[in-house]
Amino acid sequence: MMSEGDEKKKRMHELEEKIRSCDLCPLHAYRKNAVPGEGSLDAKVMFIGEAPGRNEDIQGRPFVGAAGKLLDQLLELAGLKREEVYITNVVKCRPPNNRDPASSEKKACQPYLEEQIRIISPKLIVTLGRHSMMEILELSGHKASSIMRERGKVRNIRLFGLKVLLMPTLHPAAALYNPKTRKLLEEDFLRIKDLLRALEPGESGLERYF
Repeated sequence: MMSEGDEKKKRMHELEEKIRSCDLCPLHAYRKNAVPGEGSLDAKVMFIGEAPGRNEDIQGRPFVGAAGKLLDQLLELAGLKREEVYITNVVKCRPPNNRDPASSEKKACQPYLEEQIRIISPKLIVTLGRHSMMEILELSGHKASSIMRERGKVRNIRLFGLKVLLMPTLHPAAALYNPKTRKLLEEDFLRIKDLLRALEPGESGLERYF
């Protein structure tokens, strides 16, 4: 009989193969590599970005460019290592010229994102950027205002039958040339650290975030 861990690995491997061979939207014609995602299948925290960029398309891995280096630093600030979390994007292939993902492209990728969330079953989802925030809020039956109003706020949501905490924040790319934006991201990642501490068995204080 297959263990739970082996079952997760099998499901994720099959999903990744589907993503790499996907031709459900026009983006497949432009890609060098699809970018399924990577990280721990037992992650408490799942980070969801918007779409791969040029470096990600070349390497087939999420957040490996300049924004990825900043994300690694932010994870460290939150007391996390990259291999302890799971990182993916709403759209799994790079849109041409890094344009915003189209609604049809997000819809085509939605079953892949749903299956990833079901496999990981995280305690906390952190969305990186406006498109990711809007997608997850919409899928959980919520509406959002602007990213600047929503960032750092914590919600209890139900997503694909799972109860999970959601915290939107800015995309790391926004902070590369803007120290003010970087400060906001650092505040949010320190909040992630506190949130995870409050989620530990026997701990309390989670209610202060709502």
